[in-house]
Amino acid sequence: MTNKENLRQHLLQLDNRSYKAYKDIQGSYDFSEFTLIIDYVQGDPFASPSKFRVKVPPNIARIPRELFQSRSREIALRDYLTRQFDKAAYSTSSRRGSGKSGTIAVSRFGKEVLERTSAFILDSTASEFGDLGGVEIRFSVGLPAGGRSILGRQAAQMLCEDIPQIVSQALKYSSLNAAECRRHVETVEDADWLRQQLAENGLVAFVADGSILPRRSGVDNRSLLNDAVAFVSPPSLKVEFNCPNRGLISGMGIPAGITLIVGGGYHGKSTLLRAIELGVYNHIPGDGREFVVTSPAAVKIRAEDGRSVASVDISPFINHLPQGRDTVQFSTANASGSTSQAANIIEALEVGRRKFGNGFCSGFNGFNGWISSEEGSSATSNVRDLTDGFSGKRGESRSFVMESQLVADCEGDLVPVLLVDEDTAATNFMIRDRRMQALIAKDKEPITPFVDKVKQLYADYGVSTILVMGGSGDYFDVADTVISMDSFEAYDVTEKAKEIANNYSTSRAAEGGESFGEITQRVPVPASLDPSRGRRDVRVKVRDVDELAFGSEEIDLGAVEQIVDRGQLRAIASAMVYAKGQYMDGKRTLSEIIDLVMADIDAEGMDILSSFPEGDFAMFRRFELAAAINRLRSLSVVRSAD
Repeated sequence: MTNKENLRQHLLQLDNRSYKAYKDIQGSYDFSEFTLIIDYVQGDPFASPSKFRVKVPPNIARIPRELFQSRSREIALRDYLTRQFDKAAYSTSSRRGSGKSGTIAVSRFGKEVLERTSAFILDSTASEFGDLGGVEIRFSVGLPAGGRSILGRQAAQMLCEDIPQIVSQALKYSSLNAAECRRHVETVEDADWLRQQLAENGLVAFVADGSILPRRSGVDNRSLLNDAVAFVSPPSLKVEFNCPNRGLISGMGIPAGITLIVGGGYHGKSTLLRAIELGVYNHIPGDGREFVVTSPAAVKIRAEDGRSVASVDISPFINHLPQGRDTVQFSTANASGSTSQAANIIEALEVGRRKFGNGFCSGFNGFNGWISSEEGSSATSNVRDLTDGFSGKRGESRSFVMESQLVADCEGDLVPVLLVDEDTAATNFMIRDRRMQALIAKDKEPITPFVDKVKQLYADYGVSTILVMGGSGDYFDVADTVISMDSFEAYDVTEKAKEIANNYSTSRAAEGGESFGEITQRVPVPASLDPSRGRRDVRVKVRDVDELAFGSEEIDLGAVEQIVDRGQLRAIASAMVYAKGQYMDGKRTLSEIIDLVMADIDAEGMDILSSFPEGDFAMFRRFELAAAINRLRSLSVVRSAD
């Protein structure tokens, strides 16, 4: 392996040569305290930047093992180091020539803490450093150019001076703010731990007291600074948990079942639902939503006019279309609001009922990983429930202590939780009141409204729903819990809503039948997923978080609201290619294929999705992978024989 001085001399010799001569520097270099690896060199200053890696050994990075001793802590630490590298690179790098010259950057990120391929922890193989960890960081570099000629001196300064400075500032534990780093790790660990407590306590979501839910604007995801109302749980829904790091925490527990969020316009209904929707992910300290946690199977459902649908059985909601159109295998290139919303629900149910194997249950990717700080000891939690919010008479106080083994067998179905906001739902799919029933007979109306199916979903499949509904009291008849938002303050109005439902009967006829109906599995036709374009066997490209070019097609994911990071979409695109090559055989169902892909990622990491060490993948959920496949307009499927 050559060293830093050899690299410096090589770069100086390349000065003023054609930009393509940069290809000669590809390889590994010993920088004494770390190894610099140049995996890919861009061919043009205006092309995608070059791909670099740095490996800092444990004896130099000296990261204490306690910060990465569990899966949850490791992911949090990798996220923290990525952010520190980004901060140091931003302050150190500068524009050096044309195009993207001079940039040093990691993949972009937001307020969510996701597992990323930008950073990894290197475990020590030497006994004397057994309690320490090293770091691998993956980043991009815009190699300096004047026009299309190499600026060798600037490149030497950048690679041989700037990068070592960034490494020293961001990847050595002695240079980090130890208290800040620990807080980052412990916050994520506590959130993962809280999320794991939901199901065994009959909850689908938890919103901690003191959370700041409002954001600055629709395009600014930072917490609102001025006039923000800190969240306070209604007494009757308040629960407490004893977290492994921060200790006692209280907040609103949303029980399984049917929950309505009601209130006047602009009073915080959608703000609460949005926080719950993103509670499938962990958040950085200071975000305001660090301890808003939701079932990892929560899925936002909305109408999506114009999307394509491939042979989805929407008959539980829609039947007897004019001209005898089939709804058991419903296909369209241009779905309406109601048919798209029906398809979105059925597709979520199709892939959502996943069996976990032994091991940790995940906040969003198959893992939670909280363990006791003492290796090998059993981890238990003490949970005190202040109210009878799940059964019996609401508001009557009770208390109990639950001792639960955290590191446990998580066998069981991951049952979806549906999140619906009336603002983005199809009105005719959501409600059909008594007057409309009187005017238009049921045999003339193909749509069975959600109000008549939501209870059956819970009774037949255990699927809970959290629904923002400010415009129709018909849902009072089916709701188990009703939360009112008034000036961003939450109130439990369940008893009042039930009283109103009893006093003011809607007199509407239930149209949902005796049961919800069957959820049909579908088998993708392999040839219908084609990532090739022209002479390229694989051509995928990501545009922000809402559009994916796959082969010759553009997949619109603008309505898939729980994709929060471009890295997720990049990984999803590669996972689609991987699924096509490894598991689509014309026999496996879509759910089975996604099971296998996610299992491979759990076992081998996201690097399995690419032959190249990518630094800009972020972990995604099975629901968003399925959503991308289902929105591929070329998709063709057949019904499973089972």
